[in-house]
Amino acid sequence: MVSREVLVKNSTGLHARPATLLVKKASSFKSDISIEFNGKKANVKSLIGVLSLGVTKNSNIKVMASGDDENLALEEVVKLIESIQE
Repeated sequence: MVSREVLVKNSTGLHARPATLLVKKASSFKSDISIEFNGKKANVKSLIGVLSLGVTKNSNIKVMASGDDENLALEEVVKLIESIQE
């Protein structure tokens, strides 16, 4: 398992459109990918799971990946989170 802390810079946090983009990206990998925020954890391949965390702007989240392509999955998901800015 690999993990990394990420700062969410998007003005709406991980809601609606950003969360949808994140789920699509995560679903392209075999690995299990999850994010942790305020002590709660969610599967990044689940839109409801991501939205239920209520991640807001300037929040630090932990992204974790475990599986065959975990390093690439972590890298791509972190890159997407960092690049989403509305």
